[in-house]
Amino acid sequence: MEAKRTPKALRDGGVAVLETRPTLERAAPTSRHDGVLERNAGTPLDFDVVRALRVNRSAVERRASTIPSRRTVKKQWQAAWLLRAITCIDLTTLSGDDTPSNVLRLCAKARRPVRLDLLEALGVAHLDITVGAVCVYHRYVSTAVEALRGTSIPVAAVSTGFPAGLSPVRERINEIRASVDDGATEIDIVVTRAHVLRGEWSALYDEVAAFREASGEAHLKAILATGELATLTNVARASEVAMMAGADFIKTSTGKEPMNATLPYGVVMCRAIRAYNERTGYIVGFKPAGGIRTAKQALEYEYLMKEELGDRWLKPDLFRLGASSLLTDIERQLEHFVTGRYSAAHRHPMV
Repeated sequence: MEAKRTPKALRDGGVAVLETRPTLERAAPTSRHDGVLERNAGTPLDFDVVRALRVNRSAVERRASTIPSRRTVKKQWQAAWLLRAITCIDLTTLSGDDTPSNVLRLCAKARRPVRLDLLEALGVAHLDITVGAVCVYHRYVSTAVEALRGTSIPVAAVSTGFPAGLSPVRERINEIRASVDDGATEIDIVVTRAHVLRGEWSALYDEVAAFREASGEAHLKAILATGELATLTNVARASEVAMMAGADFIKTSTGKEPMNATLPYGVVMCRAIRAYNERTGYIVGFKPAGGIRTAKQALEYEYLMKEELGDRWLKPDLFRLGASSLLTDIERQLEHFVTGRYSAAHRHPMV
């Protein structure tokens, strides 16, 4: 078989772009100091900003429908985008039958997410590609921390009574602190949906601010459970309040709702992030999660990041994909690029 030529996009581990239509270049994010990303410090709750938000569902859905078609990447460019997607995955196991051995195998996959022979064929074995983080229940934080010792892969803990978020506030705060004490450097919290559905913005703000304080130096990802918020306007308002309260990321879903991450939710949340950055200067990350299982879906969310927020949001400190089975399909697509054949999914086991 003729050797494939490895493009610069793969050699450098970057994301190359093949544009089908011209797009507006976004201004560079402003929350920077000496080249270091400044953490979102939050702002006072501004009811005028929150209540003024309105979302036209049909317009958002039309915009979302264009995302898969406005930008196309093929062949080596697609391989480069998929490699970038791997570095942004929060590799997750949140099942009731989780065991320490499952978590250990997940961490081994996080260290080496793609088979070495494929990386060598792509010419990127030297890049030491890993996933963005490993996400587990609090019970397994210490197990994951120990398994990932010596790497730069962070451990994220789902806390605050995940997935419903209905346990007493004191217990939720104590769970956050316990996860941080066990070594978690990222905390995925769930908000109380009733606060959003009833328009109790002060209660939502105070809740997220308390969780942020309990997290300390650990980065806080606020899960909005978008599929349970009834309207896109509620999604926009909840995003705004969570960012005002100091969330470092806003995240779509727990993965346990009937409807999880969708592109319309992504459009609304990304535009909220952009407006918040333009108004305050702070940068907030975005994490779609739940139901993202295919490489095609991963590419669509990367397109969304590039078009709505810009290239800076295509890095793992500002963009994560919450997923468990996604990595299997991405690895299959990379093998197809190298060999021209699709392999069986069981050749790329997760746990």
